[in-house]
Amino acid sequence: MTTHNFLSGGLSLEADLLFPEKAEGVSPSLIVAHGFPVGKTGGANSPDTLPELAERVSQEMGWVVMVPYLRGMGDSEGFFSLEGWCEDLKAAVTYLSTFEEVGPIWLAGFGTGGALSLTAATDDQRIKGVAALATPADFNDWAENPRRLLLHARDAGLIDDSSSLDDFNNWKSSLSEISAEKSAERFSPNPLLVVHGTDDEMVPPLDARAIAGAHGSCDLRMISGAGHHLRHDPRAIAILLGWLDRQYLSSE
Repeated sequence: MTTHNFLSGGLSLEADLLFPEKAEGVSPSLIVAHGFPVGKTGGANSPDTLPELAERVSQEMGWVVMVPYLRGMGDSEGFFSLEGWCEDLKAAVTYLSTFEEVGPIWLAGFGTGGALSLTAATDDQRIKGVAALATPADFNDWAENPRRLLLHARDAGLIDDSSSLDDFNNWKSSLSEISAEKSAERFSPNPLLVVHGTDDEMVPPLDARAIAGAHGSCDLRMISGAGHHLRHDPRAIAILLGWLDRQYLSSE
């Protein structure tokens, strides 16, 4: 796995990129989008937990896998905004597409990353399908109290304590504009996998059903007893890998 830098809106962003060892010609490709970190270390939502998944997808399935660090994360420049993170995912797709080894592209996102993956995919024909795990249907809770979110973002290191937002109103507007539920409707009938834990303590399971209902024909998987951090649930990862494998086989 190697570290790459790509541009998004003039910002230099970091990404981990892994190519399969014995690939010939083009390979299916996956971009894995991290969620919103909690606390200074990011915990289970940090992109630092995703390279292990990337290695598994690449080594076991022969895919090219990219894990971008969206603005404000890791060594990526800039500060967090939902709209900015969505633009970063789009830029990651464009960057990944420049490699001749890269074939059709899928997105998989955890939490906030799932919602942004759906939003980024709605108008990009290069993206063949999306997997959204533990994904909120919308960000209305954040939109109702944007200053509390701003404090959380500062605490997580996504916005520097010494920096100020030039346009707070613009920063908070995307909180009500971006919606996985609305994006799922626009993305239909393209392939969508929705995975959610029945005991998710952060995102209500009803959100998964709302996203699935808006799409109309997605593959909805509710995992009994699972919480929010599905990255560490082997059942969720098995569902994701099986779905990706079937997606690529059906696209050939």
